[in-house]
Amino acid sequence: MSRGGAAAAAAKGGKKKGSTFVIDCAKPVEDKIMDIASLEKFLQERIKVAGGKAGALGDAVTVTRDKSKITVTSEGPFSKRYLKYLTKKYLKKHNVRDWLRVIASNKDRNVYELRYFNIAENEGEEEE
Repeated sequence: MSRGGAAAAAAKGGKKKGSTFVIDCAKPVEDKIMDIASLEKFLQERIKVAGGKAGALGDAVTVTRDKSKITVTSEGPFSKRYLKYLTKKYLKKHNVRDWLRVIASNKDRNVYELRYFNIAENEGEEEE
């Protein structure tokens, strides 16, 4: 059997590549800087699936929300970087991009955290 045949067979009936990503918004939600429901709605309206129109998710992608976390589950391939891009776009739209940043968690690489910039350290440098 040739190599090309094996690749074609895997493409036809291969495993579905599903992925689950989480955006942890605990700190900004506690401080009431942002509304997690509006982020969920933003993601549902803006995510594009397989080059289609924005917001037409169908069954391919589901966006769910807990108290302070948003979970994005995909049936097919889905880029983690694209989720970070959309989250940053949301922060910019709501004018909190200057205070918050999107960071991959140290514990679990499928989790993004919204954290504050360390502004206190920068203030000490400016005074000198």
